[in-house]
Amino acid sequence: MTRIGLPVPPGFTITTEVCKAYYTVGKKLPAGLMDNVRKHIAYVEGKSGKKLGDAANPLLVSVRSGAAMSMPGMMDTILNLGLNDKTVEGLAALTKNPRFAYDSYRRFVSMFGKIALDVADEVYDDLMVALKQKKGVKLDTELDTEDMKLLSQQFKEATTKATGKPFAEDPYEQLEIAIEAVFGSWNGRRAIDYRAQFKITPEQADGTAVNIVSMVYGNMGDDSATGVAFTRDPGTGENIFYGEYLTNAQGEDVVAGIRTPKPILLMATEMPAAYKQLEDIRQKLEAYFHEAQDLEFTIERGHLYMLQTRNAKMNAQATVRTSVEMFEQGLINKEEAILRVKPDMIDQLLHKQVDPKYKVKPLAKGLNASPGAASGKVVFDADDAVKFAKQFKVLLLREETKPEDIHGFFVAQGVLTSRGGKTSHAAVVARGMGKPCVSGAESIHVDVRSKQAKVGEQVINELDVITIDGTSGNIYLGEVPLVEPEVTGNFDKFLGWCNEVKKLGVRANADTPEGAKKAREFGAEGIGLVRTERMFNAVDRLPIVVDMIMADSVEERIVHLNRLLPLQKQDFIEIFTVMSPLPVTVRFLDPPLHEFLPSLEVVLRDLHALELEAKEGKDVKAAIAQKEKVLRKVKELSEVNPMIGHRGIRLGITHPEIYEMQTRAVLEAIAEVTKAGKEIHTEMMLPNLTDVNELIWMREHVIDRVRGEVEKKYGMKVPFMYGTMVECVRAALTASKIAEVAEFFSFGTNDLSQGTFSYSREDVENKFMPQYVDLKILPANPFEILDRPGVGRVMDIAVKEGRSTRKNLKCGICGEHGGEPSSIEWCHMIGLNYVSCSAFRIPVARLAAAHAAILHKN
Repeated sequence: MTRIGLPVPPGFTITTEVCKAYYTVGKKLPAGLMDNVRKHIAYVEGKSGKKLGDAANPLLVSVRSGAAMSMPGMMDTILNLGLNDKTVEGLAALTKNPRFAYDSYRRFVSMFGKIALDVADEVYDDLMVALKQKKGVKLDTELDTEDMKLLSQQFKEATTKATGKPFAEDPYEQLEIAIEAVFGSWNGRRAIDYRAQFKITPEQADGTAVNIVSMVYGNMGDDSATGVAFTRDPGTGENIFYGEYLTNAQGEDVVAGIRTPKPILLMATEMPAAYKQLEDIRQKLEAYFHEAQDLEFTIERGHLYMLQTRNAKMNAQATVRTSVEMFEQGLINKEEAILRVKPDMIDQLLHKQVDPKYKVKPLAKGLNASPGAASGKVVFDADDAVKFAKQFKVLLLREETKPEDIHGFFVAQGVLTSRGGKTSHAAVVARGMGKPCVSGAESIHVDVRSKQAKVGEQVINELDVITIDGTSGNIYLGEVPLVEPEVTGNFDKFLGWCNEVKKLGVRANADTPEGAKKAREFGAEGIGLVRTERMFNAVDRLPIVVDMIMADSVEERIVHLNRLLPLQKQDFIEIFTVMSPLPVTVRFLDPPLHEFLPSLEVVLRDLHALELEAKEGKDVKAAIAQKEKVLRKVKELSEVNPMIGHRGIRLGITHPEIYEMQTRAVLEAIAEVTKAGKEIHTEMMLPNLTDVNELIWMREHVIDRVRGEVEKKYGMKVPFMYGTMVECVRAALTASKIAEVAEFFSFGTNDLSQGTFSYSREDVENKFMPQYVDLKILPANPFEILDRPGVGRVMDIAVKEGRSTRKNLKCGICGEHGGEPSSIEWCHMIGLNYVSCSAFRIPVARLAAAHAAILHKN
């Protein structure tokens, strides 16, 4: 501010390097620092004409924090330092305002005590309240000089009693203690939590500076004031001067709520000269910093002084609007406008949120698995969700969810689980649907049988109303006020700029025509993953799938597959039509067959119940026989480790009739949509490949044969691309051979991460992953943020090896990492063609891809 000619009181800065040294030597000020401070105080004394500790003409200073990243309110400031029993009298004589002098003194003692000496707020607050009650006044401004004198002495005595030490009278002793206090606030709980919440790394901000500045006073009468302002409205981004001020006050009064501040625009009539100067400063600050600013100022007897400025903290809506308008004003270029908006802010624009004014303590907290908030009546199983959703809004509460719960997801407003991580089934499916989800809320004990849950002594019964906030992970009893996100035209314009800049394509993971439509609304450039097994989970299809699995022969299985064929084909026709002319990648059946059957525990429980009914004389022989058949099949299909078991292309080779049905459904859909005049680009993707021979076998024995039959039936060529999902490490390491057959790769990074780490995702997230991250053994959960040194390197090898064989090999990613900004940056760096993510993550991915292109354009 000094450089650009703004009125700033004289002062100096102790840098963040000194703060780091303070912690390095065990929270001690480095040797020689205070000698250096004395030299710089002499500079301030020369500029101000005052002297620190001088009884006749005292210099008073503020001691403020100042980190590289703005952290408003998280660290500490001490005002009026240098006051003692002698200098306060000098200040009173100098200003001819004893009340002001003793008001400043009592403020200093309480601030110094609270911040530097850890004295509780209440010690001072109680004394102030008692005096105001005794005098019969409400505001501190109604107290007179003698009152302020009394409070100053009472505050000093209370400080001595609380600390067991006399209050420091020497200004240099005060200054040394204050510097240590500001350095100490860097690792205070507030600051640590703030850095964790906003992911501020040591590379971005490592320690705080200490700014020591000559005091100016807003509490010297009605021609003095103090205030906080923003160069633009931080809530909406509107280009108006926004803020508040108080006459005859000091800085802490504005934020403490002791008096009601006035809107900054009122200053235009109350203090017109100062307001005009502030308006001019507002323009200068934005022109210099190219950012909306959050500034603090003081007016001392009509003279304006700037105390601080920093980049303003704004919500997503305001940040997008200011980015667009500041570009249009010529303050920033398009790339700077894009980089101002952080990808993780975009979620705020896409989902309902809990009203920020709602301050009730949550009942419990889990993992913020899928953003947004929802209220509804609690149901404990998917069938009940379908039943009750016809009457009112429901929330699905489970210990954990499985694929057969999918119909409950369709009708529920949101999903809450007591187990599972951010990449659990519940989390992944909810994100794909754009529904709020809180997972891993371990303090909730769910009893599905009794349809009841408990949090401590609090019981949640079926149809009780709760609210979940998937953005924060909070869970509330009852219905909580929600607010709609406001997506303005600026948002569309902004995302259009992202498309101009980014190199990566952004596709969607979508399994239904409705999902495809939503994806296009969010700007998807294709579908990178259609999970065909999700189509099997629909209420009208799951019984057919179960019949197919239970079949005693291949012939019987084909009968049931032929029942599924027209249903699956119609889904493809609708998806291809919605997405025309954009590409669509169809993944063939991936999970093992036992996932479509009830669990062993459920079957045994049902069988036991039937046997009890038989003992009561009921005729349940047929039901028992059927249940025993299911039990045999469940045992037959059970696996020790299903994740690396009989699934994906292995299932397609051992049961080729399943992949044959899916191939026919895809190819006939291509033919019919093409005949209807639509341009389509379909990619058939076979999952869980470990060897190129699997692709070759499937092409020779299934794909090409069915293709010939379909082309003959429709009298036309049926074009498609043939590729694989790279989710096994061996496939990545043999990519050059696989690319001889595969025309594209799509990385399934959830399974690839499991295989690379030898981690079972569900187990590690519940057992040790949070501790590993806390202990910094791993920098982040690799199922949330792509592990670049391991999994990322495997991907890089696969891309390079594959393109050494097939130069135009198309490579993408379709795991959950496809919507995570750091992972998207890596995908850009290793040269992928596209990322694919859930529809509601598409705007995030578009922005993250633009960030990557700007940051790595050289």
